[in-house]
Amino acid sequence: MKNQRRNFIKSSVALASLSVLPSHIIASTKKNILRTAHIGVGGMGAADLNDIASHKSVLVTGLCDVDSKALNKASKLFPNAKVYKDYRVMLNDLKDSVDAVVVSTPDHTHAPASMLAMSLNKSVYCQKPLTHHVSESRAMRKLAKEKNLITQMGIQVHSFYDYKLATLLIQSGIIGKVSSVRAWCPKNWGYDGPKPKDEDPVPENLDWNLWLGTSSERPYKDKIYHPLNWRKIVDFGCGTLGDMGVHIFDTPYNALELDVPITIKNNCRKPNEFGFPEKNLVTYEFPGTKYTTEKLKWVWEDGSGVPKKHKDLKLPNKDKLPMQGAMFIGEKGRLLLPHFMELPKLIVDNKYVELDLTEFEKSGQITNKPVRDYSGESYLHYHQFVDACLGKDTCSAPFSYSARLTETILLGVIAGRFPGKTLHWDNNLAKFKEDEANKFLDSPYREF
Repeated sequence: MKNQRRNFIKSSVALASLSVLPSHIIASTKKNILRTAHIGVGGMGAADLNDIASHKSVLVTGLCDVDSKALNKASKLFPNAKVYKDYRVMLNDLKDSVDAVVVSTPDHTHAPASMLAMSLNKSVYCQKPLTHHVSESRAMRKLAKEKNLITQMGIQVHSFYDYKLATLLIQSGIIGKVSSVRAWCPKNWGYDGPKPKDEDPVPENLDWNLWLGTSSERPYKDKIYHPLNWRKIVDFGCGTLGDMGVHIFDTPYNALELDVPITIKNNCRKPNEFGFPEKNLVTYEFPGTKYTTEKLKWVWEDGSGVPKKHKDLKLPNKDKLPMQGAMFIGEKGRLLLPHFMELPKLIVDNKYVELDLTEFEKSGQITNKPVRDYSGESYLHYHQFVDACLGKDTCSAPFSYSARLTETILLGVIAGRFPGKTLHWDNNLAKFKEDEANKFLDSPYREF
């Protein structure tokens, strides 16, 4: 796989190396301007584009999408940007007039596009989960470090008030050392049905070959892949765990300063080699940190009807749990963190305890006015990346952090291939003790 990845990047870099830069591209050399290229500009990519571009120092230089409808829509908003349908051509064509690249594609293209951009010494903002495979997470983390690049994974709520507050509270010792975390989400990015048969005509607006990218070739099927349902499919997405799990794992993972887990077990239906399970119950065991007991147990549940009743999830006054969120269980109490835009709640002896935030407010670690409008905070994570590229800030979710978080998520996804079996992960060797699981750490790249 390493050779395939190296050959892919090498051939991609050479693809358009003789291209002439278009005259309408402004090649700014001013330090207060960040020239950006965007790979994927429909759906979440459109949101990424708009929030990055809302920074006054950003100049959108290139737009790329395999869907001409999404590309045309974005081009109308940024008419001076050059448009492409192949990100390899764009990155080579604009390599001297772009400073940062934003990757907002389906999961299977995150690593190929980001690795190519970083090989050209570009800063990268990549949507979550960072990669589709564990091997890719390790490779992206390594390359970003070697080239000393500014990087950020797209977990916007990482920079929201409630999540930063929860991190401060846990690290202040408000509930003592944490022994376990329980997290849940009722969403269903799984597919338990049969593999679709036959094929449908590819829409005129879609380049199916480029959408598949490095993944294996297959016929197009309407309403199964593009533009919405690819998260459910094993070859393209990472299921509910890889979608919402990244958001909901992030704050506990960050607050407790966790590394990758020791063991992983997923109780779910047998694999069907096409779609992810519609319900997952994943149990992780992590090595301890200064904020946890000797070891930490982490339980994730997704799908309809979660979470199951458990004493650690019982709320005072017979209150109902939020639809999705996480519960920290510590020596001195519990901390509930709803997802999202709700304050964390401290629970001691099965009673709510009012939070005293005076110390955090005086120190300037948080403000005393949480924002309750998503659009009022959504741009923060993006602007942090832009400012970091301009030397004015530091990214809070760089690949050095987000690759480890993504690896943790992906290990739970792999465990779904072996329902009910405990897998043992060797962090140093980057492999499972159970050899049959190691083949899912990677997959070959198709030439396209």
